[in-house]
Amino acid sequence: MKSKRLALVTGANQGVGFQVAKELVAAGVTVLVGSRNFERGEAAAKEIGPGATAIQLDVTDILKEKTMVEVLGATSTTDEVLSGMNLRGKRILVTGVSAGLGVETARALAAHGAEVVGAARDLNKAKTATEQVQKDAAAHGGSFELIELDLANLKSVRACADNLLAKGEKIDAVIANAGVMATPFGHTADGFETQFGTNHLGHFVLVNRIASLIRDGGRLINLSSSGHRFSNVDLDDPNFAHTPYEPFVAYGRSKTANILFAVAFDKRHRGRGVRAAAVHPGGIQTELGRYMDRGHLQEMVEQMNQQLAAEGKPPFQFKTVPQGAATSVWAAVVAPADEIGGRYCENCHVGHVVPDDVIISAVSEGVRGYALDAKNAEALWKKSEEMVGESF
Repeated sequence: MKSKRLALVTGANQGVGFQVAKELVAAGVTVLVGSRNFERGEAAAKEIGPGATAIQLDVTDILKEKTMVEVLGATSTTDEVLSGMNLRGKRILVTGVSAGLGVETARALAAHGAEVVGAARDLNKAKTATEQVQKDAAAHGGSFELIELDLANLKSVRACADNLLAKGEKIDAVIANAGVMATPFGHTADGFETQFGTNHLGHFVLVNRIASLIRDGGRLINLSSSGHRFSNVDLDDPNFAHTPYEPFVAYGRSKTANILFAVAFDKRHRGRGVRAAAVHPGGIQTELGRYMDRGHLQEMVEQMNQQLAAEGKPPFQFKTVPQGAATSVWAAVVAPADEIGGRYCENCHVGHVVPDDVIISAVSEGVRGYALDAKNAEALWKKSEEMVGESF
């Protein structure tokens, strides 16, 4: 797929710059309207059209720097990804804001002026965890509020959706960040295998119920993982009723489902400019790994390092939380929508497909084809509707 072109136009508030920006948008180019005065830039971007986004930019500051553009990648942080961006007026829903990536994702967005709605099961824990989010939001013109959401209980999911619908406030992006990993065998309140039910079905119901709130041109970003390579979805036995339970196989199924859900949602909503993508944050030490045995984790790291050494590469290093959350915010508010729509992203770029017969290490980039397969995505959508008893 050919990447969509991106252009930065300074002085686009009026005159020649304004006309150039309009012509670029008409030609299918995504335009960043750079302006020292953000309000004027935002007004110009709205007049130019849907393909234009305002950013606060002082050219005199740029001239002081050695380079204007830095390449984003695995070590980029949330603040580096959002550098120079003013997200005032953007309303973004982030699930899983009681720890780890969810907290940092919310903080980074709010610190750049966004109105962030954070969803969490344990509101007391989330309130404590997001104290810095509140401070950064207040200091930079953003806002932050908490709502209750237990993805392992569809009654809670539906109540959360109903509350959002009752308020009726439009949403520019949903970042489906919450999830669990490698849990012991168990079931959600509705009888679904814990990981498939929490990671996929909970978000499936929430997002589809509030889809009408997502503004035209908005985005859905599903947190997946390179762990999707552990397994394709099993639509004949999603709850392990007849299959021996393996924690990472179950995790792989749920992470593949996250990608397939993005593919199918993107197909249904791109007609109004709403695009969906899945992201792999990378290896980060957060609460997500609380069910993993430390010895097993160390063994996995040692195996990865052996593979890397054989390839002449340096040892594996965990990402920091700001590095882990970078791809989420990149996909949600920075990357060109047509570039990421229906795709799998990692390290702040779109991932490439690796054939099933090609051996891939845990630290290598790439997505398996079955996770992006359109027919597989439609089959999962149908099965998910059957399981939750709703049609979307």
